[in-house]
Amino acid sequence: MSTFKKLAGDTALYGVSTILGRLLNYILVPIQTYAFNQPKELSSNVTFYSYIALLLVIYTFGLETAFFRFAARKPELLTKTFSETLSLVLLITLPSTALLLYLAPDITVWLNYPGQTTFIRWSALIVAIDAITAIPFARLRVQNKARQFVKVKMLNVGLVVLFNIFFLVICPDVSSGKYLTGLQPFVNLVYDPSIGPGYIFLANLLANACYFLLLRNTFRGFQFRFNWPEARVLFVYAYPIMLTGLANVINILTDRLFLRHYLPEGFYTSASGVALTNEDALGIYGNCFKLSVFMALATQSFRFAADPFFFSRADDKNSPELLARVTKWFIIVCVLIWVGVSLNVDIIGVAMLAPAYRQGLVIVPFLLLGNLFLGVYQNIGLWFKLTDKTKFGTIFTVVGAAITITGNILLIPVMGYMGCVIAFLTSSFVMLALCYAFGNRYYPVPYNIRSATLYVLGAGLLILGVWLFPIENLWIAVPVHIALFGLFTVLVLLTERDTLQPVLLRFQKRRV
Repeated sequence: MSTFKKLAGDTALYGVSTILGRLLNYILVPIQTYAFNQPKELSSNVTFYSYIALLLVIYTFGLETAFFRFAARKPELLTKTFSETLSLVLLITLPSTALLLYLAPDITVWLNYPGQTTFIRWSALIVAIDAITAIPFARLRVQNKARQFVKVKMLNVGLVVLFNIFFLVICPDVSSGKYLTGLQPFVNLVYDPSIGPGYIFLANLLANACYFLLLRNTFRGFQFRFNWPEARVLFVYAYPIMLTGLANVINILTDRLFLRHYLPEGFYTSASGVALTNEDALGIYGNCFKLSVFMALATQSFRFAADPFFFSRADDKNSPELLARVTKWFIIVCVLIWVGVSLNVDIIGVAMLAPAYRQGLVIVPFLLLGNLFLGVYQNIGLWFKLTDKTKFGTIFTVVGAAITITGNILLIPVMGYMGCVIAFLTSSFVMLALCYAFGNRYYPVPYNIRSATLYVLGAGLLILGVWLFPIENLWIAVPVHIALFGLFTVLVLLTERDTLQPVLLRFQKRRV
């Protein structure tokens, strides 16, 4: 129980930072959608941030996980391993970033976003900083410095939000004379209205640049090291993980990269009957997709804690049973998030999105389910990392990416962005099924499949019922949906009372 408690504590700490960070980040959704009330204005942001995520996987090359693995094997060589892995990331990142900065004008033509060369360059710098600081963040996790990790992440998110508010709200208002007119000379020096959505990238870049100051002590002891025999060992372990991550990102981002190109012109119309452009559709889909990332709060916070936790206990004979228990509660938490968000997506949409974006809210429950499957896949996929059989992760994710790409190409022309959702959902489930089947052979874990299936089916039926019988009046719908969510939560707790009772008894004894 002490090891389970340690994992739960680390997950909670990472989770609090992730949740608060995401909640602060969600402030950006209404700020950005109301600042740019034409969805097509945010189309390039959706596209560029998709490529940022793709490049980040290539630049880091799976070396975060390699750092965890080799640092766990030889803790006394932590500084040496840190220097070797960060050196490799620098060798990949710096030349690639220089090339992107040089080719930025050609890239804007290729992506068909004329006049946004500067945005491409800012994006290139954003991904470079993220890649270079990935290994220092991994070092904090290996050294169990979760509080420092959380502090730096929270400061970054806070700065991103503040810079967005400054550039997208305060500067336009002051420049137009709405208030603080005495600051107009200063604002006119730093603000150019023609940059528009580009300020979203600039805000991100300025905040990320502060990482170097905030992580300066974590870089301590770094010396550039490149010894091919040692580097080869890291590369051999890391490259299947990079390929897995690359396929995973392609799996997740294909929809936003393909939608604008495969959607027939005029497929969607606005509430007033006006035909929407493909850029409008991408802007709607990309911003509604952000609401589904609530599921990532659980998966990301768990992964931050679970990777170093289970690597440090790779040889413990009790690890499979512990992983089974952890996975059961991981699924329960994810199902509760799925139900809570899906039942209240109407009021969340009103609070978070400008009216022009809300017609895409129908996709959110399906995306949440897809992210649930993906989160469970990443969870049970620890087996191929612990057994050094990372090639299986590559195979599973490549299969998933192939399904996603094929599904998007076939379904977008006939189903629009709902085709993106169906492709993602199918891909995530197939990856999960393959990972479970092969895991039973190479690293048997006594998962409670019956419990997981019943929770997912029960939650799905509840969500379906609410969507089949909608309540138009929000004043009635919101309390009814909250009550249904509360009832579902109580049923889950009652079902798990035998598991929870010993924990509650120990808690009561401590209070006494």
